Amino acid sequence: MKITGLDAWKVPLKLSEPYSIAYETVEAATNVFLRIGTNRGIQGYGCAAPDPVVTGEDSDTVHRVLVDVVPPLVRGSDPLRPARLLERLAKPLKEHPSALAALDMALHDILGRAAGLPLWKLLGGFRDRIQTSVTIGILPVDETVRRARAWVGQGYKHLKIKGGVDVDEDAEKIIKVREAVGEKIGLRFDANQGYTLEQALQFVERTRPARLDLLEQPTPRGQPDLMGRVAREVPIPVMADESLMTLRDAFRLAKRDMADMVNVKLMKVGGIAAALQINAVARSAGLEVMVGCMDECGLAIAAGLHFALARPNVLYADLDGHLGLIGDPSQDTVVIRDGTLFPRDRPGLGFEPD
Repeated sequence: MKITGLDAWKVPLKLSEPYSIAYETVEAATNVFLRIGTNRGIQGYGCAAPDPVVTGEDSDTVHRVLVDVVPPLVRGSDPLRPARLLERLAKPLKEHPSALAALDMALHDILGRAAGLPLWKLLGGFRDRIQTSVTIGILPVDETVRRARAWVGQGYKHLKIKGGVDVDEDAEKIIKVREAVGEKIGLRFDANQGYTLEQALQFVERTRPARLDLLEQPTPRGQPDLMGRVAREVPIPVMADESLMTLRDAFRLAKRDMADMVNVKLMKVGGIAAALQINAVARSAGLEVMVGCMDECGLAIAAGLHFALARPNVLYADLDGHLGLIGDPSQDTVVIRDGTLFPRDRPGLGFEPD
């Protein structure tokens, strides 16, 4: 089988409701879709969801890379040898992780379609579903509680609350959300790098009665030792997110004992192949793994889901980035029932374009 061509196109999408985190407010997202064609008629699809703050890219740079840089490097190559192709592309796309993730997805999609198997089975097939958390951005306390009740009413068992701007308000939100949703709902908190060491410790102490499941990226990624100090001093798991961008980051976090968990996002690390490598490092170090996402279309969410389903130590999912996107052309690539994600029973990633 040979690659005959690539097509890439931008898909601007509005959010049904804007949301805020510690360092920005998001009202819309542009994903870049990719199609790889072959001489056997099999086509593979991928999707990039760049973020200037996290991945250092925007939709224009990603589109330009996929249209101008990548085609001459892969045309005529065998797409059933993804490790070889991805190694060839690693250096040219070093500063474009979400573009590399889109290519990685498309190559894995071709692999699954050629084998006639859903990708999660081809990669290992450990489980066939996983519960996901749903995220509530930074909102006033009363509105946060109202949203929490609404999501629980739709069957979600895990909520992630965003904060990192005001410790007092963050702690109040967590306590009141716990009172509103009861004891059986899992609560996670993401500070998105917004706290100092002292603020993180204060927040954890004040929210002890709420029994948080985890604290995500409490301190700035540019000061990695601070997160390690938080992890050593608090009684709940601390998870690295923005601090984990590469395989080397995973090794460094594990070696220096700077986190209890890691959040692996395909857009940050460069796709499924890289995620599997990072996951192996995490498992060897005894770190639990969550698969996370950006503001991603259903196709990219599916890729994260297939990765999560394939490996036993990917214990948590935060794959809700597609829920608020209006006009997503791949929205039916995954299924959610009562807060649980299921893949489509189709070859590859399960995307069927119009």
